[in-house]
Amino acid sequence: MKNEILSAGEKVHIIHRRYLEKEPHRHFVGTVEAYEGGVARVTGHLFTVDPIRFEFFRRPEVRTRLVSLLSGDVLINIIPSEVDLDTITYQQKAKALRVTDGSKWHLDLSELAWM
Repeated sequence: MKNEILSAGEKVHIIHRRYLEKEPHRHFVGTVEAYEGGVARVTGHLFTVDPIRFEFFRRPEVRTRLVSLLSGDVLINIIPSEVDLDTITYQQKAKALRVTDGSKWHLDLSELAWM
């Protein structure tokens, strides 16, 4: 059994909490480099919403972020190790929003009020 809440090498999908209605939606998909004392160092890509087309898109630059799991500002989903983070996209399926890598795997975000 694992003793740590997060381990180096794990893949994560992070949803940043919005405090204002007009604040942009920000999601981050990446790999945990380190975890200590409730803070994760994660490297990956930021996804945000295009305000014209209202679709999520990936920012091209790789970013490294320090994310506090204790702050209450983020929701973190663990992504299976076999998922290819470079092919992650967002798809609208009926009333559901899904994150997928194009394989059978997907993360259904329909329970979250993202619109």
